[in-house]
Amino acid sequence: MTAELLVDARNATGECPVWHVAEQALYWVDIPAKRLHRWTPAGTLDSWSAPEMLACIAAREGGGWLAGLESGLFALQTEASGQLRGERLVALDHAQPAMRCNDGRCDRQGRFLVGTMVQDMAQGATAGRLYSHTAGEGARLLLDDLIVPNGLALSPDGRTLYLSDSHPSRQLIWAFDYDPDTGTPGNRRLFVDMNAHPGRPDGAAVDVDGCYWICGNDAGLIHRFTPDGRLDRSLAVPVKKPAMCAFGGRNLDTLFVTSIRPGGDLADQPLAGGLFALDPGVQGLPEPTFAG
Repeated sequence: MTAELLVDARNATGECPVWHVAEQALYWVDIPAKRLHRWTPAGTLDSWSAPEMLACIAAREGGGWLAGLESGLFALQTEASGQLRGERLVALDHAQPAMRCNDGRCDRQGRFLVGTMVQDMAQGATAGRLYSHTAGEGARLLLDDLIVPNGLALSPDGRTLYLSDSHPSRQLIWAFDYDPDTGTPGNRRLFVDMNAHPGRPDGAAVDVDGCYWICGNDAGLIHRFTPDGRLDRSLAVPVKKPAMCAFGGRNLDTLFVTSIRPGGDLADQPLAGGLFALDPGVQGLPEPTFAG
């Protein structure tokens, strides 16, 4: 199975692909470049600049985006000027300086779940947290003692929450029982120890069968795990650092993959930082929108 290059984007850190069903378009971010990108199957490509590093996005029911940046959660709108305009809705009380949001997405009820991390991964600082945000409210702390929270996804019924920690010292994926009424995770348990598989666990998605797809960063692979944590298959991309995957396309049967373009010699992976498409052989689920 061959990965198709859609955009030679050369993103420093391409993350958070989201298929916008109404627009039939894929949005994603380049975190350090502070950019939001939009691609359509017709081949159009648009970009907008954010006021801070932009890590994760969710479409809002009323239009525009809810986004996790450095200082908090923002309501943003794209403008013809090429800028993202809006306001900060929630200021996050980071545990230490030089932190930012990382992975984030909505649950089936429209709450926004978002993780935070210290920007310098080399510190290995356990200052990362997982928050939940509901419209009109602040950020509710769900979990702490995280280094690089990642891999957020929910089962099709919304009652199982998945979360990974990408840091090399951890490389674990956990599953939680998730209460859809209160938005509270519980019964934390090890789902997959990625130390036993190629690549560090990065961004993720869930398909209609309830299987969990996660990027194997540093290994150039996208792994599919069954709900009982068994490795079902692995799909290859022509770059070492796939960052996050998302289902999209007219029938939600295309797996879009963003990637990272590291520094140094890239002779063996000239397409690093690109946007790719795979045929996973299964459909995904529409991405929930933020209720607010």
